[in-house]
Amino acid sequence: MSLEAAWDLVQARHKPAQLVVLYDGQPVLDRAMLCARNDLFWLFSAGKPYLAVLVRRLVERGEIDLDQPVAHYWPEFGAHGKEGVTVRDVVRHRSGVSTAGNPVFDAAFMPQWDWSLQRLVKARLKQLEPGRTAYGFVSFGFILGEVVQRVTRRPLAEVMRELVLEPLGVHDTYLGLPAEAAARAVMLQPSDLRFTVAAAFCNQPHVRSAVIPAAGVSATARDVAIFYETLRRGGSWGERHLLQPESIAAMLVPTSGEHRDLFTGTFIRWSEGFQLGGPRPVESEVSALGALSSPYAYGHNGSDVCIGWADPTRKLVMAYLTGCFGDLHVNLRHMAAVGDAVLAWHDRVHGSLTPPAETPHVGKSREPAESGEAGQSRDSRVSRDLVTSLETSNDVPVTTSVRLP
Repeated sequence: MSLEAAWDLVQARHKPAQLVVLYDGQPVLDRAMLCARNDLFWLFSAGKPYLAVLVRRLVERGEIDLDQPVAHYWPEFGAHGKEGVTVRDVVRHRSGVSTAGNPVFDAAFMPQWDWSLQRLVKARLKQLEPGRTAYGFVSFGFILGEVVQRVTRRPLAEVMRELVLEPLGVHDTYLGLPAEAAARAVMLQPSDLRFTVAAAFCNQPHVRSAVIPAAGVSATARDVAIFYETLRRGGSWGERHLLQPESIAAMLVPTSGEHRDLFTGTFIRWSEGFQLGGPRPVESEVSALGALSSPYAYGHNGSDVCIGWADPTRKLVMAYLTGCFGDLHVNLRHMAAVGDAVLAWHDRVHGSLTPPAETPHVGKSREPAESGEAGQSRDSRVSRDLVTSLETSNDVPVTTSVRLP
């Protein structure tokens, strides 16, 4: 199978799309359909890892403790039984505040930061059984985003730009689309009449320009690929630097996956900020990263419209951004099929790679970290093999900027 098989799947939909595939940091596929390569797609939840990385940067700087209650930084949040919810709970989708009451209202109010916060303050905690998750499709972003603003005393978009986007050296990624870039925004096209209203809402200028931390990143596939390649290399790539290898290793330890997520109703292998690849407990379900994806692969799906991921066992990165908004089941299968075509090409040309020595990343999910110093020390004891592999991947000589002609 060639990479053309992946592109054939993209073309068959006749919707705007960008697809970038990197192998060991070099572009092996970089194409756009019905748009320019520098046009901007709304990432939906595929933008969540940017916020997760930003939080980890502040953890490294000692400004956020994952095991502190959210209310330690944002006191009002602790109302109605939420005083014990930790930052780590939120990152793991175990906060018990999957929504602020009604997911439709969550989406409708998401362009309004203050209103969204008020709804979360008024929300009541829903206790989760140990090991269960409930995806915070909007709440994840506003809770973590407000924590960032409280500790830095600065607007979230400004902190994101300074600590994540500028260190990456990317120029086509925005949390909240500025007016000068609005002409490059790719509009969503509904797959059928059922999704016309939702697509029209997401296409509104006030929605695209709003700071919506869980869904509102606009970017190109090239920029998303650079983000994941930098992470794949241990957090540094040439002149780019995001995180220490130990921080990335901690973020990739699986935290759940044995049970259906109580919000999505599906099996998702979560870590602290990413969705993980690998098989699911039931054969009828597949990861958006592909049925062939390695348990070591990590990334994030965005409403089955956009996706980005890295597979360190194969030295692969894929960023696939589309404007097709529609049936989640159909679109998820499409995302997985495109990923599988890329993975099959790699395995035919380069062979299947042997993963590094056994690490927590491929074992069962880790139990919730204990609070305070115990939880921090557990993060510091993540597998040395995984940290070593991340550091080694960064030793490969590369140019300081990826060339994507």
